[in-house]
Amino acid sequence: MTLDRFYPIFDSASWLERLVPEGIKTVQLRIKDASDDHIRSEIEKAKRLCDAAGCVLIINDHWQTAIDMGCDWVHLGQEDLDDADIPAIRKAGIKLGLSTHDHAELDRAMSFDPDYVALGPVYPTILKKMKWHQQGLEKLTEWKAIIRETPLIAIGGMRVDRAAGAFAAGADVVSAVTDITLNENPEARVREWITETRVPG
Repeated sequence: MTLDRFYPIFDSASWLERLVPEGIKTVQLRIKDASDDHIRSEIEKAKRLCDAAGCVLIINDHWQTAIDMGCDWVHLGQEDLDDADIPAIRKAGIKLGLSTHDHAELDRAMSFDPDYVALGPVYPTILKKMKWHQQGLEKLTEWKAIIRETPLIAIGGMRVDRAAGAFAAGADVVSAVTDITLNENPEARVREWITETRVPG
């Protein structure tokens, strides 16, 4: 099960219900500050939708629920790594993606032999306040030279018109959030992303 070159992130299963049918093949469900029951319900719905559509579902943070519900992928931020039981995640056969922002975090991430590494924010982002500012395309090239065969995800301020530059700089996958969710026509924007990130030829 491999990742598509287009990797959107949504904060509810309703977004997946709306947009996965447009042709999305990799998606992350990222829910913050919700009850365990709500999270479980959202993951259950998202998994059902993605299984039916042949879409890779990546669960952000909630690794224990992902294990309990038989999910295939988990994404962890650096702070999530402090509490996550990585051996348990691996024992469950779950693939692991990790966020990185600087060399210390990259070293830490690579020590877990991740199935992908994300670098961000490549461009300024309005999604959340971060101590890291724009990383730039050059950082993607630098990261790719270090991690080599490990897939590299470009995230943060990504738009359709910036995807080609990210790929050229070394990204294997480009992730988008607000470029879709704040667009006046999210369905059309997803279709643009799918066209732009399609493998040439």
